[in-house]
Amino acid sequence: MEWRTRKKRNLNTEMNVVPYIEVMVVLLVIFMLTTPMLTQGVDVDLPQASSEAVDSDDHEPLIVSVDRDGNFYINVGGDDQIPVDADAILTRVRGVLNENPNKLLLVRGDKNVAYDRVIQLMVLLQQAGAPSVGLVTE
Repeated sequence: MEWRTRKKRNLNTEMNVVPYIEVMVVLLVIFMLTTPMLTQGVDVDLPQASSEAVDSDDHEPLIVSVDRDGNFYINVGGDDQIPVDADAILTRVRGVLNENPNKLLLVRGDKNVAYDRVIQLMVLLQQAGAPSVGLVTE
């Protein structure tokens, strides 16, 4: 009788992470491609400045924009691509602040617009009852 020696096979107990890495790379590429498409509001050429981000519990701030021609836009109460007048700004901002007094207000001003026009917008926001206004930069 011949004895056959059997070799024990050791099981590989390590987890194969290659499929997970491939999924993460695909997700990263998808996010990198879709993020630039998520810009909101009017196309304005923002001034360059170094600043810290504003902390807010509110997920969507109220953004009022001024384009290079001095037209006002607001991201509440209609199409944010249609210019609005000063009365509409006052009405919409007052309505939002009545519902949420702690709403974050941001001004996006084109760097080529007259400084006076941005100040006029900030005065309108103050008249509407805004306690503070942030300026958006790149």
